Amino acid sequence: MTSARYIICRVAQAFGYNRKNIRIAEAAAEIHLLKEAESHLGKSVWREVEDIEELSIEYWNLRKLIKERDRVANELEASVKRVTVAHEERSGLLSISNEPFQDLLEKRQEVLQGLEKITRDRDLIVEKARNIRRIYDGLKAKEEVLSTEGRPTAEVLDKLAERLSELKQAFSALKAERYAVAEKIAEGDAKVDEIEAEVQRRKKERRGQASEAFQHIGDANQEISTLRAELGVFDTQMRQLYSEIGRHVSRKVSENPACKKATSKHHGLVEVMTALRKSILFNHKLSGNR
Repeated sequence: MTSARYIICRVAQAFGYNRKNIRIAEAAAEIHLLKEAESHLGKSVWREVEDIEELSIEYWNLRKLIKERDRVANELEASVKRVTVAHEERSGLLSISNEPFQDLLEKRQEVLQGLEKITRDRDLIVEKARNIRRIYDGLKAKEEVLSTEGRPTAEVLDKLAERLSELKQAFSALKAERYAVAEKIAEGDAKVDEIEAEVQRRKKERRGQASEAFQHIGDANQEISTLRAELGVFDTQMRQLYSEIGRHVSRKVSENPACKKATSKHHGLVEVMTALRKSILFNHKLSGNR
């Protein structure tokens, strides 16, 4: 918000046009932008503030934190490399251990393909039985309606009875066929379970060969998580210090020659930050917070 806009808003307030919530929201957004700008500026110029006494603690703490962060980053890189090596070792072991039961895997695939075909056959049988059932129910309904109306001939009733009998026989045949298919599916499932059990047994025999690689991966992953958490702490602390530096040099640029020199390459950013601070102040005044 510029000075001119602030004056316009003040005049509008005098006539009862108050947009307090908007002013608060704008101030909050500008505060967020200002903090980001302060952190960015501090990160860009921190090496130039060694001789500014007011920033001595921030500068030397940053030096210390950066050194510690580099150490942790190197340890993290080494841990990631160890995990990569351990994964390669594990992959090699798993590849080797797959060979002894490759025959079982092929047999299982063959059985599964057979089960897939049998399942399709079962679905067709169920569909046929469902259609027969619908036709049967339709004819029964027809028989009941005709009997209620009292006008069916003996010939019609005989044909209906004959057709219903045929449908019953067809349905029974499909039912028996479905039971037979269900037995085949059960047998196939049992074969798959048997093969799976044998695969697991053979895997278990060779699991000990890969245990050391697994252990290394677990230990390294835990170490990586710890190191990444440490890096996160360092980054948070460093951002805070960057913000302190950026805030100080941007505020003191017109008073302190050292601050002006440190920010000489970021003059535009400093002007934007100054404008943001003024706008925040205006918005707070307009919202009644000041």
